[in-house]
Amino acid sequence: MSERWVAVLSGGLSHERDVSLRSGRRLSAALRSTGLTVTELDADHELLNRLSVERPEAVLVALHGGEGENGAIQSILELLDIPYVGTDPRACRRAWDKPTAKAELARAGLPTPEWMVLPQSTFRELGAHPVLDALVDKLGLPLMLKPVQGGSALGARVVRESSELPSAMMGAFSYGDTVLVEKLVEGTELAIGVLEGPAGPQALPAVRIEPSQGIFDYTARYTAGLTSYQAPAELSEDVARRAAELAVSAHRLLGLRDISRTDAIVDESGEVHFLEVNVSPGLTATSLMPMGIEAAGRGLGDVFDGLIERAIQGRS
Repeated sequence: MSERWVAVLSGGLSHERDVSLRSGRRLSAALRSTGLTVTELDADHELLNRLSVERPEAVLVALHGGEGENGAIQSILELLDIPYVGTDPRACRRAWDKPTAKAELARAGLPTPEWMVLPQSTFRELGAHPVLDALVDKLGLPLMLKPVQGGSALGARVVRESSELPSAMMGAFSYGDTVLVEKLVEGTELAIGVLEGPAGPQALPAVRIEPSQGIFDYTARYTAGLTSYQAPAELSEDVARRAAELAVSAHRLLGLRDISRTDAIVDESGEVHFLEVNVSPGLTATSLMPMGIEAAGRGLGDVFDGLIERAIQGRS
C-alpha cells in the first residue's frame, strides 16, 4: 500500500470533457483504495500555477482528446520536471495523428485498412463532387470516415452509398479540418490494452465489442446497454495471439510508454487489422481498458499504483 501523493488531471476543454471527468473520478477512487492521497485537478487556466506550487509526486493524465493526447500536457509536465504516467510528447503526437500511426505500422508490414487523407481545403479548391467520385473509384464502398485527430469516435461514420458521402464528410469536418477515409473492414471489433512492467510491454486480454446499432460511435461507447462486451474475447488461439502481437507492436513502434490501447478488427479470414491507438484510454464504467485489466485478474488501482512507481523511479 502506497503513501504517495499524486494528482489526476481530467476535464479540459475538448469535446471529450465529460468522458474525461468520469475517467478521472473513477481513477481517483481506485487509487485512493490503494492508500494513495489523490488530488483531482481540472486542466484549466489555474493548472500550471497549482502544479508549480503544490508539486505532487506524480501526475496521471486522464484527459481525452486535445491536450491530453497530443503531447501538450506532457510537455508542460516535463517543463515543470514532474513525473507522470504515460507516453512522452513526441510519441503522443505520432499516436494522436491517425494517418501517421497507420503509416508507421504499415511500413513495418502490419495490416491496416487502405486509407486516404483529405483536407477540407481540397474540397473548397477542387469541388466536392469530383473529389468524392475519385475517392469512391479508388477505395470503393463501404468506407469509414473519421477526423484524423480525436477520440471517442466523434465525427466517425460508416458510408455504404455514394449519396451518404457529402453529409458524412461535413460531419467529420465539424471535428477537424482533415478527414481520414478508410476502406471499411467488417468483422469482429477488438480493443487490446497494453501495460508495461519489468518484462516490457505486455498485452491484456482482448475485449470484444458488439454495438447494438452496428457502429461503435460516441453514443454506443458511453451509454450503458447500447453495446455488449466480452472480456476476454472468445477468439481462436491464433487470432488472440496475433491481436496481442499487433497491440504490443503498435506500442513499441510508436514509442509509447506505460499504457496504451489498440483498436483492431478481425476480418472473416482471421486477419487482425490495426485501426488506431490511444495513449490515454478511457477509464469510465463502460470503457474498454478497465475491462481488459479486470479480465487479466488485476485491479485498476493496483495497476496504476505500479505505473506511478515506475514513473517516479524512472525519473529520480
